[in-house]
Amino acid sequence: MSALSTEWISPRYADLDLWPTHEAVAAMLEGQLAAAAAAHAQSRAIADAADAAAHRLRQDGRLIYAGAGTSGRLAVLDGVELGPTFDWDRTVYALAGGMGALLDSVEGAEDDAAAGEAAIREASPTPADVMIGVAASGRTPFTLGALRAAAAAGALTIGLASNAGTPLLALADHAILLETGPEVVAGSTRMKAGTAQKIALNILSTAIMLRLDRIHAGLMVDMRVSNAKLRVRAATIVSKIAETDLGTAEAALVASRGSIKRAVLIARGIDEGAIETADGNLRQALRR
Repeated sequence: MSALSTEWISPRYADLDLWPTHEAVAAMLEGQLAAAAAAHAQSRAIADAADAAAHRLRQDGRLIYAGAGTSGRLAVLDGVELGPTFDWDRTVYALAGGMGALLDSVEGAEDDAAAGEAAIREASPTPADVMIGVAASGRTPFTLGALRAAAAAGALTIGLASNAGTPLLALADHAILLETGPEVVAGSTRMKAGTAQKIALNILSTAIMLRLDRIHAGLMVDMRVSNAKLRVRAATIVSKIAETDLGTAEAALVASRGSIKRAVLIARGIDEGAIETADGNLRQALRR
């Protein structure tokens, strides 16, 4: 454990419990800024991983998230949000301890490499799939087992870890090192390391969706229109892209059965089928 920077005990915080609360909070917030800097340092690695992932996923591949504890929960959170935001439903989760571990800690489960392998084998991965493995330590057995099984099946593998020279980063096709160092509360990787993971996962998955044409002009054109707030947002998006009034945009959304891309084409007087011809790329469909 002494080799893992996320486990180091920083002498700076040796008397943390004696500090005034406002100073302790300031130190914790300083750590969050450091987490953002660690993610920013990996912008090229994240971009390269996103490009490679999008290429695979265009072949009807799935995003597979694997992790344990905080890392696993953050991975699941990222994947779940892709559904309503980008209408992405090709997602698989391998969480140590099962999905029940989202609410109740199953700490021993992370040590079971065989369970990680089994969880991935059960998903029957293919070379079109992309697995994202997340582990602050970079050596969690469950996550390593999952990554090895995915790699053996030919899936693209992406590893996120906060410690250099660790197995997860060495084994992954694309390694993203989020070097956050010692925590204010030693070993509590739900803090700096967790924040860096959340940032990197957010950006990685959003960049993948960008390359899969699910974002147009900075707008969520594949968003699921599932409530009143989102209906207003969708109409605003259609109105902006189609350069029409809200009434026309709302009517187009009804005609398109809630599809923003199709509604834009309808509002512009273009055959809505053009979106299929353009393989989902709205910018290309609008040129027809």
